Amino acid sequence: MKTVCVTGAGGFVASWLVQRLLSRGDYLVRGTVDDPSDPKNAHLMALDGAAERLRLFKADLLDRASVAAAVAGCDGVFHVASPVPAVEPTNPDVDILAPAVTGTQNVLEGSHAANVRRVVVVSSVAAVLANPSVPDGAIVDEDCWSDEDYCRATKNWYCVSKTLAEREALAYSERTGMDVVTVCPPWVLGPLLQPTVNATSMHHT
Repeated sequence: MKTVCVTGAGGFVASWLVQRLLSRGDYLVRGTVDDPSDPKNAHLMALDGAAERLRLFKADLLDRASVAAAVAGCDGVFHVASPVPAVEPTNPDVDILAPAVTGTQNVLEGSHAANVRRVVVVSSVAAVLANPSVPDGAIVDEDCWSDEDYCRATKNWYCVSKTLAEREALAYSERTGMDVVTVCPPWVLGPLLQPTVNATSMHHT
């Protein structure tokens, strides 16, 4: 079996990703969470196949060693974890930007050191569409980016964080040759697997 790691495993998107990976039956899955014993993560261990093929790791994106331990020995990594502010942050550099950007760097560096075959970074259309120079109805592609100055001026810190994190992921791939793929989902809708409503889910309801 191949081993894959999903960061931020207790979140809305990541929980479904863990469920889908387990349902295939041919993956050993690792999930990073803030606290494996927290009841808010109990839904993960209740998934079919979790008892045999899911292991939760306590990891902080800003703690390089804990991230490296989670991805060591993995064939692939899905980097999903990223802060989504429910309210305007008092210190966006610390609360939003550092976990998103430095966290992505730590995942990439840990994965590269562990010879991970591929890292899939879950970015967002937030890294693409927040740009006043893009005409309404325009087709956007890999060359389109949110305008960082505009996002900072409008205090859209989530867009800043996703833009900087994705740029770093692609630049790291260029520097090292590591196989890095980014995906930019828009609104993600569907039933919740987790028992609590987090900031991502609040924006989607």
